[in-house]
Amino acid sequence: MKKKSPYNTINKKIGKGFLNLLSFYKYFGGIMNYEQLLGEKEALNLLEHKCTTIPKEMLHLPGNDFVDRIFMQSDRKPGVLVNLQRMYNTGRLAGSGYLSILPVDQGIEHTAGASFAPNPIYFDPENIVKLAIEGGCNAVASTLGVLGSVARKYAHKIPFVVKINHNELLTYPTKYDQILFGSVKQAFEMGASAIGATIYFGSEQSNRQIQEISEAFEYAHELGMATILWCYLRNSAFKKDGVDYHTAADVTSQANHLGVTIEADIIKQKQAENNGGFTAINFAKTHKFVYEKLTSDHPIDLTRYQVAGCYMGRMGLINSGGASGENDLQQAVKTAIINKRAGGMGLISGRKAFQKPMDEGVKLLNAIQDIFLDKSVTIA
Repeated sequence: MKKKSPYNTINKKIGKGFLNLLSFYKYFGGIMNYEQLLGEKEALNLLEHKCTTIPKEMLHLPGNDFVDRIFMQSDRKPGVLVNLQRMYNTGRLAGSGYLSILPVDQGIEHTAGASFAPNPIYFDPENIVKLAIEGGCNAVASTLGVLGSVARKYAHKIPFVVKINHNELLTYPTKYDQILFGSVKQAFEMGASAIGATIYFGSEQSNRQIQEISEAFEYAHELGMATILWCYLRNSAFKKDGVDYHTAADVTSQANHLGVTIEADIIKQKQAENNGGFTAINFAKTHKFVYEKLTSDHPIDLTRYQVAGCYMGRMGLINSGGASGENDLQQAVKTAIINKRAGGMGLISGRKAFQKPMDEGVKLLNAIQDIFLDKSVTIA
């Protein structure tokens, strides 16, 4: 007799009227049927995987005592602890140690038209904050202008993460450089709980960006705000022989390690999709054990190596949700499972949520959060 998976929480067939997974999820009242969402093979591969690379006992895992257990030992000032605790205690994931953050800085990073044309209500900053609140998020991350325009109404209702630098796309020909759009002081004065920033590691401008953001993070900590770093790679040479190594586990883990070196409290990173960037491109330094012992081809093991780069989880790893597409719920659930089972701290998902009607965006955010609330989804 075929073994019944413990993760298949309901056993009903999808009717012909269910044309998308979000409708299916809503129909069953938000009860997650992983086999139906991901397919039986994919669900078992993700949910029953046992990590034999970096053991879970070596990790500092999320929990309701994370600030006391981890940050109380650090040099972070009391105000930073207060703001971190506020984020961990907001939204549907309050008290779990996990984070669900809504990031909407795409109006600059991808242009407002490309980002908001699918759902023009989000040209209005208030709707961005409303989505984060209705969606049960721990925080909302956006630009100085977006959050500043509604700060007096909402800064005390949900933690603000002010993104202080951006890559703008109006320059022609297109350039790729993160430049400052706002200051730490402006973020502090509007009541933000944290600042966010991006560094393009590997780019020609990375040295300047590292120095700028290191100084910004130092000042933010002095004022009592937490820090979140988007640790992105950008270099055309990171694509070789048809393979894009911008999401390679070995290279992104080192980017994470640089991020926590300048005292990012939380690291945002694209989830690893491959490995061997250092060896394929033949730069920097690495060790054969990275590939022979500390990683495997399994996505959970690749993401665990990203967690290792964050001081073994002392600084939480949140993965990005990726671009909006046809199978958003399926991809979001998969990404969340991998992050949680790898030892990560949550997801930061934007376009998948705000490029839909608000009620559907809320449901999607809730579906992601349900993974981190589901006790059957454990650390691998």
